[in-house]
Parts: sequence; C-alpha cells; structure tokens
Amino acid sequence: MTMQMGAPATAVRAHEELFAYWASLREGGRLPARAHIQPDHFKRHLPTISLIDVRSGEGLHRFDYRLRLAGTGLYGVYGREITGRGLADVYSAPAADYWRGELDKVVEQRRPGVGVHSLAWRGANHLSLLWLRLPLASNGRDVDMILGYDALIGFQGSANPTGIRAA
Repeated sequence: MTMQMGAPATAVRAHEELFAYWASLREGGRLPARAHIQPDHFKRHLPTISLIDVRSGEGLHRFDYRLRLAGTGLYGVYGREITGRGLADVYSAPAADYWRGELDKVVEQRRPGVGVHSLAWRGANHLSLLWLRLPLASNGRDVDMILGYDALIGFQGSANPTGIRAA
C-alpha cells in the first residue's frame, strides 16, 4: 500500500479527527498512555500512523527517538521500512535535526505538535508532509511515546521524477 496524497483540507480533517480522539482520552489534565489507544477507532488513518519511542539521550541530546511502528503508507514516502530505526537512520542530518527539535518540544511541553515538513531532503521539493505528533505517557505525565500521523500533500501531476509514489 502506498501513501495516499490528499488535498490539504482532507489532511486537516484527519488531523482534527485524531486530535479529538487523543483529547477524548485525557483525564484531568493527564496525558493518555499507549494502552489507552485503540487503533480500530481510526482504522482509515493507520497506513500513515507512527509510534515513536522516547528514550533518554546521550551527549548533546536530552532525548533519543526510535520509530517503534511506521504504517505501511509511510514506506512510499521513505522508500524503505523505517520501523525500528532512529532519526539519524531515516533522515539526512538537517532533517533529523528538524525532527529532533519538533519531538523535543512535544516531550518537554507535553503538548501536541503540528507542522509541515518539505520532502526536499528526499529530492521531492514538490511534496510535503502535514504532520501531527501527540504525546503519550504511561504515568500520565512523562512523555514516553509519541503518536504520529502524516499526510502527504503537494503536486499531483503525472510526472514523478523522484520515484516517491503517492497514489
């Protein structure tokens, strides 16, 4: 299965649905845990869902991130399986720094993150990911996992010089 490219409005609706689901799991300001997440509540979004483990980092990095799970639709974006890989294994150095910064904010602020990230690092200047990252915490407070959702947006012409499939 390849990642489906949708219109920005469709991607925004998916973000809203997933955010509302995540927010419904919060109790008294406590973050939901992975154990609270029921994938059957968002089946149609599963191909581009990811779970990111948050670990103690080394050296300059306070945290380290590893993709515990990456939906099958993400294979088309990255051109390979990324489950089980760290940021440096998946991204170029500048892209890994971008993601580390964004994930650090989610962990430290204990709040969702949302943004747009260009796939120029993959040679696809015409494509971007509209992303959402939702913090999860086994103890309700300390973020130990992040639920991610990505929507591919951009030019949908028939020419595809990058080899990235988006259909």
